[in-house]
Amino acid sequence: MEKSEFIKRLVELRMEKGVSARDMSLSIGQSASYINNIESGMSYPSMTGFFYICDYLGISPKEFFDTEAANPTKLNELLE
Repeated sequence: MEKSEFIKRLVELRMEKGVSARDMSLSIGQSASYINNIESGMSYPSMTGFFYICDYLGISPKEFFDTEAANPTKLNELLE
């Protein structure tokens, strides 16, 4: 997955959850600008950070990279 695709997927999943980049950053224990810096292409998350992001979004890392899954968060909620 290219950097631009990673960013697009993160934005898409965050928007589906209905949270701001700031709120998401603070919810995963990072600085207020953490997600914004990732989405603007200034940085990548560490592996640990990526796992926190997936956990916050309620998806697995596999689901993050599965761009054909339209709304994995909702799917997981329905399955539970």
